[in-house]
Amino acid sequence: MTDPILLRDDKDAIATLTLNTPKSLNALSEAMIAALQAQFDALREDSSIRAVILKGVGKAFCAGHDLKEMTAGRQASDAGRAYFGALFTSCAKMMTSIQRLPQPVIAEVHGIATAAGCQLVASCDMAVAAEGTRFGVNGVNIGLFCSTPMVALSRNIPRKKAFEMLSTGQFIEAAKAEELGLVNRVVPHDELETASRDLATLVAGKLGAAVKIGKLAFYEQLQMPIDQAYAYTGDVMTENMLYRDTEEGIAAFLEKRDPTWTQ
Repeated sequence: MTDPILLRDDKDAIATLTLNTPKSLNALSEAMIAALQAQFDALREDSSIRAVILKGVGKAFCAGHDLKEMTAGRQASDAGRAYFGALFTSCAKMMTSIQRLPQPVIAEVHGIATAAGCQLVASCDMAVAAEGTRFGVNGVNIGLFCSTPMVALSRNIPRKKAFEMLSTGQFIEAAKAEELGLVNRVVPHDELETASRDLATLVAGKLGAAVKIGKLAFYEQLQMPIDQAYAYTGDVMTENMLYRDTEEGIAAFLEKRDPTWTQ
């Protein structure tokens, strides 16, 4: 029997998803993309989970698409355009599913995160990286501009820095990734698991309904003109204020006690 390519472990309202193909540096094969999509679809309906950690085993977090599989798929297909179109469409759906989850998703990154692996980090809501981790969108080095990873990357870091990474194919170190905003914090390698778990625990301790409505609003308002964004988020806050648990949270704050939430 072979080990599952994607592992899930639930503990204390936190789901940990682990990319488990270390021989391929946890490449985003068709099977891995499908496995991630299936878990994200399941998590979307799982109200018992309040935060998600995404990590990888072995030497790397994720080395991007599986180039060997892509080459074989092209050779086996009568229509290479259709094959690649379907692959990138399924990958894009998986990436965008992360931001559509009600739970915050934290990337726990080590080794390398390159090409679509870097895209995966950029698609997560937050990220914690080990010292020595390198990030790159270096498809240009083999003649393939990282156009789909560019979408998430350019929404995380300044555009000139993003274009430099995309057009030169050079890696950046973890400290630079933190400076640019690709990751939230950098910690020693032996503290990585604890740091990401602590962040997930902090998030999981908040009112789940408030985080859910807030996460959706966060990404929606980013796409709007400022006046529209304020109108939209005003409606969101109005809805949030009417939650019974929000009323309890405010009362607990004013009475200097811990809230008793139902969700």
